[in-house]
Amino acid sequence: MELPGLRTWIVFYLISFVVLLWAAFLSAQGVMLWVSLLLVIIIVGLNFYTVYQQITLHASREELQRKLTEGFDRRPKEEEQ
Repeated sequence: MELPGLRTWIVFYLISFVVLLWAAFLSAQGVMLWVSLLLVIIIVGLNFYTVYQQITLHASREELQRKLTEGFDRRPKEEEQ
């Protein structure tokens, strides 16, 4: 994850945490157990999907960077005599 997107990630996981707490509260009371289970499944699935998308985005950026720089030689030129 890049640093500029850190604020977005913090908000995303705080919202996820609040929803999971709400689901735990609903299931502890025994009221709407299916709603709390559905919320947990949705949040966990959304988190996995988001992390997977970030991993694939990072891999595609690395591949693009590798393709753009594969012809360059980073070794210093030898001194001409």
